[in-house]
Amino acid sequence: MEGELNNFAMVWITVLASLCYCHTIAKFIPKGTTRFLTTLPISILFIFLPLNLYTMHLGATSSFFISWLANFKILLFAFDKGPLFSNPPIPLSLFIPLACLPIKINHSSEQVKQNQIPSKPNKSHLNYFTKILLLGFLVKIYDYKENFHPNFLLFLYCFHIYFSLELILAMFAALARVVMQAELEPPFDEPYLATSLQDFWGKRWNLMVTNILKPTIFEPTRYVFTGLVGRKWAVFPSVFATFFVSGLMHELVFYTYGRQNTRWEVTWFFLIHGVSLGVEMGLKKLVNGKFRLPRTVSGPLALIYVVVTSFWLFFPPFLRGNADVKGCQEFLAFIEFVWHGRLVSPNQVSCPYL
Repeated sequence: MEGELNNFAMVWITVLASLCYCHTIAKFIPKGTTRFLTTLPISILFIFLPLNLYTMHLGATSSFFISWLANFKILLFAFDKGPLFSNPPIPLSLFIPLACLPIKINHSSEQVKQNQIPSKPNKSHLNYFTKILLLGFLVKIYDYKENFHPNFLLFLYCFHIYFSLELILAMFAALARVVMQAELEPPFDEPYLATSLQDFWGKRWNLMVTNILKPTIFEPTRYVFTGLVGRKWAVFPSVFATFFVSGLMHELVFYTYGRQNTRWEVTWFFLIHGVSLGVEMGLKKLVNGKFRLPRTVSGPLALIYVVVTSFWLFFPPFLRGNADVKGCQEFLAFIEFVWHGRLVSPNQVSCPYL
């Protein structure tokens, strides 16, 4: 475990130095191809840097933050776009957390204060506390996993992933909010309340990913296809391309902690959802508001579709990488360090319920 922590420190020291470089060269190199070429080595480095880590929490999280989010933000920054660009330029103290953390400044907060747009309430502490309790309850249920049908366990894993991911991202957002003294947008918006696939993927699930994929993949693709098929139809290949790239980046995150040759199931999962979302949008255009399923019907149908396709394509590679076992072992190793001050390898810890 000590070696993993040393590697973790090395990875993030390299990230900080690289971001300082990107922030500095923007003062001397104008936007466009030249700046892109000068930041390209950093982008390549960020793809492979997290592969120095092997644990699930440190490796997969770093891959998500660095290889995906930070990389795409730097790509946009090369062309004076995205969250890292501002005129006048943002200081380095803001540039670094905005680049490497899954956060986005809520620029509409001033308009909210001036009553120009309606204010959206932040999630309460009770909301997060409830999810922490539910996550602990899920972990306790695993004590009896041998009594459950495998598909029921996969259903529980859906909630486990959602609660864990939202709490982790909310924790980083809270830390960044204190450091940056800025109002941040929430990473999730209660995805279980989604009324359609479009609502689920576009407005509720992991909005940090949505916010970065839209300017880097969706909008450029729509611009290209608008000249070929017109703006009305360009949205469909743009959605497909966005989900395809999301699938590839998920494959990279999964590989980081699992070190398994991919079977492309995760990519197929996102491709299927890209096609399904395109079909849903096409049907909405076709009926033109003349017919609409009640939310009490369309919402559950969308969630059932997400869950069933997750059982089929998303969870198999997730579980082949022993994510459930590794996550438990790393958590118990962390508890051992907190309570007894001992660094132990997660491989030396056994999970009573796995």
